[in-house]
Amino acid sequence: MPLHLLDTLEQGLKDIDALGLRRRRRTADTPCAAHMTVDGRATIGFASNDYLGLAAHPLLIEAIAEGARKYGAGSGGSHLLGGHSRAHDQLEDDLAAFAGGFVDAPRALYFSTGYMANLATLTALAGRGTTLFSDALNHASLIDGARLSRADVQIYPHGDTDALSAMLDASDADVKLIVSDTVFSMDGDVAPLAALLALAERHSAWLVLDDAHGFGVLGPQGRGAIAQAALRSPNLISIGTLGKAAGVSGAFVVAHATVIEWLVQRARPYIFTTASTPAAAYAVSASLKIIGGDEGEARRTHLRALIERTRAMLKATPWIPVDSHTAVQPLIIGANDAALDMAGALDRAGLWVPAIRPPTVPVGTSRLRVSLSAAHSHDDLDRLEAGLRACAGGTQ
Repeated sequence: MPLHLLDTLEQGLKDIDALGLRRRRRTADTPCAAHMTVDGRATIGFASNDYLGLAAHPLLIEAIAEGARKYGAGSGGSHLLGGHSRAHDQLEDDLAAFAGGFVDAPRALYFSTGYMANLATLTALAGRGTTLFSDALNHASLIDGARLSRADVQIYPHGDTDALSAMLDASDADVKLIVSDTVFSMDGDVAPLAALLALAERHSAWLVLDDAHGFGVLGPQGRGAIAQAALRSPNLISIGTLGKAAGVSGAFVVAHATVIEWLVQRARPYIFTTASTPAAAYAVSASLKIIGGDEGEARRTHLRALIERTRAMLKATPWIPVDSHTAVQPLIIGANDAALDMAGALDRAGLWVPAIRPPTVPVGTSRLRVSLSAAHSHDDLDRLEAGLRACAGGTQ
């Protein structure tokens, strides 16, 4: 007899457990910050993407409250059916001005999440008869967007522009898209952006860059990895998230105004969903002022100091650090159970450092992902260093 439907799922969960791949949620009792209470216990958090430490910034808390007072709790509809508020409109103008320096006539489009922004962009620009060239380590949302686009998807080895060039040379597609993260979320390395753009222009291809982990942190005034690389081209499309360095929520696409108008007309994840709360958009506009001002620069300077110290710290362990100059500092442990054991030992020491396992990363490369924030202090790194030393002693 066939198993009952629930029995099938129960067996699947047991299989996940046997592989050491069960994901478990933790509940924060306090705002996202360097020092938090999680599941009722005090911890130093090295798990979030709050790179500038803005998630609990008093000015942003007040801004979201003021936005709610001005515009209410919810939008009430999709952007095209009554849900597009003045706060959304102003934020899009602010984002185009802040992050659109790489193209003439820039325009921005605001989304509820980065996942939606990636799905929307790829499914609206690609389709049958299109070839989409995707970095092997791209984020899951880019992978899913590529699959849903129904384009011919070709995967090039991570960061390998020679291989990508050969694939482009061999392609006879009328429309081509090169798609890549800027900062890769599980390794912290930066894509070869200038080389990617050169290939895009040579082959008349779009270059879609997901700057989720670069926006707010990299480049002059935190304008992102594209600004850091000083790129400029009408072929460029930039996607960024606003729940990481910006400290609030949502995401955006910035490109030439014609590209954005096409997304408004054809991007199903934009058209067929309720607009996010206007209060969040109102708060993001306030966040951009902090990011681009003196306080944002001071926070980035402090973060860079923490990054360099953490790089040295991880190199001194028995495990394998990934060579990253960004706030994402991975330490490869290897086996799933070993990574979970280390994360558990650090947790007992009051340090929240998540274990990342397949399918998020390749098999055999399970790791601890140390995520740094400008809200961390050097004392926090002292605690982390002591915790890692204790784990190293336990492995001998």
